Amino acid sequence: MPSSPVTGQPSSGLKKKLGLFPATTLNMSQMCGVGPFITIPTMIVIMGGPQAYLGWILGALLALCDGLVWAELGAALPGAGGTYVYLREAFGKRTGKLMPFLFIWTAMLFIPLIMSTGIIGFVQYLTWFWPDMSQTAGNVIGLGLIWLIIGLLWRKIESVAKLGIVLWVIMLISIGSLITAALSHFHPELAFSFPEGAFDLSDSGFWLGMAGGLTIGIYDYLGYNTSAYLAGEVDQPGRVIPRSIIFSILGILAIYLLMQVGVLGVVDWHRMLDPNSAAYKSVASVVLSETWGATAANAVTVLILITALASVFAGLLGGSRVPYEAARDKVFFQAFAKVHARHEFPTYGLLSMGVLTSIGFMIGRLSDLTTLIQLLTTVMILVQSVAQIIALFVLRKNQPHLKRPYAMWLYPVPAVIALVGWVYIYMASNHNAPGAYPIQWSLVWLLVGGGAYLLWARTHRLS
Repeated sequence: MPSSPVTGQPSSGLKKKLGLFPATTLNMSQMCGVGPFITIPTMIVIMGGPQAYLGWILGALLALCDGLVWAELGAALPGAGGTYVYLREAFGKRTGKLMPFLFIWTAMLFIPLIMSTGIIGFVQYLTWFWPDMSQTAGNVIGLGLIWLIIGLLWRKIESVAKLGIVLWVIMLISIGSLITAALSHFHPELAFSFPEGAFDLSDSGFWLGMAGGLTIGIYDYLGYNTSAYLAGEVDQPGRVIPRSIIFSILGILAIYLLMQVGVLGVVDWHRMLDPNSAAYKSVASVVLSETWGATAANAVTVLILITALASVFAGLLGGSRVPYEAARDKVFFQAFAKVHARHEFPTYGLLSMGVLTSIGFMIGRLSDLTTLIQLLTTVMILVQSVAQIIALFVLRKNQPHLKRPYAMWLYPVPAVIALVGWVYIYMASNHNAPGAYPIQWSLVWLLVGGGAYLLWARTHRLS
């Protein structure tokens, strides 16, 4: 493979067309999809009241600290596939291709399943217009939308960047309308009606609930790393990737806080405790209906639906590049290394994301959304979040002269905070998803992945 004249790393073979603005908008579109519109009630249920604000704030802190890990690694090793590249460089000499393989193995599961939650949310909000929608109709609509998005992504990256900006603008309009409507009819006594003992730090239930709220919070921030996944197509990655990550996290934090405070200032949080209520299923539509009327509620609900699609659009775009880099290194099926002859994007990566997102959507329709988020987050933590932080430490020690266009501020403090946060979420996941056993399933998935690697290595004679 030809080398990049800037980094000395192998060239990705993809055109570098994404600048700071489109990279930031893609991050934000992926971060702020339908997630916050469906998880505000979920956060209230888990934490037991408006103290759920802490979930957003601590989620932003974890996202920012982890984002600085992505920023340094993405700027220093700007290859398509993100974490795969970092694990390959940090652990390749000691573990061969095992760690990179396990990441691809896991990412090919958690990325499309996370995207499936966006489609699930879309169908959930669609019930505002179609309250009697059958399960079958919802399934057909969701599957159709997934493949519509795949069709929209079947084009050159510069066209995708332009479409991503359009979807980002629509996202801002939908969220801005919700915040404006809520603040125009804001009641502080509702927004800050904390129950007795809401901040009792001596209560173990507070800390377990906080872990659940933090899990939901970080789920809503996921996507700040989209530009790092697309690093092979980012212009000036040493400058663009760190800034796009930091700008998108700070921007979404401001949006989320305004949104949640505004919503709770209109809708009494006790109404969200009933999972069959409109306040639980489509709280944003309820806010608009009770402030600006039915017409405004319908219009903004349409924008929310588009915002949901924008998030899935950005996520599938980034996810489709993950197996591409691994396949070029002969760590994954070689078909994933092929790019479209005309539009120059990884064809099999995009198609596989469509298939797996469809499967995840159908699984999610039969399960609880909160439990699904716990399962996905737990699987992701071991092979991506924790492993990547360790990779940062390893590279700092073993490759001190590696060119780092961005070096983490206050190193290693943010990385340590991120590590503690991820371990905290992981250890509390069984409590917050009773009966689902996310810790055990995450370990089983790794064991199966290890077996798949041994079979793959023997078949292809990999080291």
